Amino acid sequence: MNRRTPILRIVASCIWLAAVTACDKLGGDKGSPTGPSGPPTAGSSITYAAIGASDANGLGSSAVCGFLEACPSGMGYVPVAARQLRSQGFTVNLTNLGIPTAVIGPDFQQLGQRYRTILGNFIDQEVPFVPTSATVVTVFAGANDVNVITEALGHGAGGSDPFGFIDSQVTAFGNDYATLLQGIRSRAGQPHIVLLNLPNLAALPYLSGASAAQRQAAQRAAVGMTRTVINPLISASVSVVDLMCDSRAYNTSIYSSDGFHPNDAGYAFIAGEVVRAVTSASYPAPQSSCAQMTIVP
Repeated sequence: MNRRTPILRIVASCIWLAAVTACDKLGGDKGSPTGPSGPPTAGSSITYAAIGASDANGLGSSAVCGFLEACPSGMGYVPVAARQLRSQGFTVNLTNLGIPTAVIGPDFQQLGQRYRTILGNFIDQEVPFVPTSATVVTVFAGANDVNVITEALGHGAGGSDPFGFIDSQVTAFGNDYATLLQGIRSRAGQPHIVLLNLPNLAALPYLSGASAAQRQAAQRAAVGMTRTVINPLISASVSVVDLMCDSRAYNTSIYSSDGFHPNDAGYAFIAGEVVRAVTSASYPAPQSSCAQMTIVP
C-alpha cells in the first residue's frame, strides 16, 4: 500500500473536522448504557471506537489506515484487534478516530505548533465523534505529548528548571485526560475503556542517539504520565494495558525504521493486549514500579 495515500486523506479530513467539531462537540444523544458492564458475552456485538494518533492509523506498519476508514486489511493495532475480536465470534463495528501528530488537548497542540505541525487533538477532534452506542473505547495518548515537551525544552522552555517544566506539563496532561474521559462518558455513558499507558520513550530506538538530557526529559515525562495520570485511572470500567513495564515494548525488532512507530509485529503485540483487556474478566492491573521506569540514570 502507498502510505502517503491514507495520510493525505487524513490531512484533508482535518479541514472537514475543524468545521464539524464546532457544531458537534461533546453533546449528542446519550442512548447508550449508563452503567459499566463486564466483558462482552461470546457472540455479542461490540461497537469499538479508537482514540489515538498515528498509532491508531498503523503508521509504520505494512498497511496504514486513514481517518474513519474501514480498512479491513490494516495492520495497525486497531484493525488487528478488531479482526481478532471477530475471529472470536464477536460482531465488531469499528470507528477509527486516529489523527497523525495529534496530542491529547488544545494546550499541547498550541505548545507543539510553535515547533512543528500538529493536525489535531483528541479532546476537540476525536471525542466528539465517539459513537453514542460505543461499548468499547481505546485511548493511546501521550507519546506525541512527550515529544512536544522535550522539543519545547530544546527551545528554552523551563529555563533553569527543566524538571519543574516537565512536571507542570504532566499535571496539564492529567487535567486533559480527565476532560477526555468525561467527554467519552458524556457521549457513550459507561463503555469499557481500555487505556494504553506509555513505555519509557527514552529507551525506544528513535532516541538512541539523543543527548542524555533529552532522554532524561523523555523518561521523566513518560513515567510521570504513566504513573501519576494513566495507571491510577483503573476501575471496574477502565482497564490499563501496561506498556511501561512490559519487556516486549522495548524489543527493538518490533519498531519500524523510524524507531518510534511499531511495525506489524509491534502492532500485533499491542492488539493482543487490547483484545485481552476487552474480553478478560480480570485483566491485570498495571505495575506501580518496575526497572523500565528508571532506564536512564
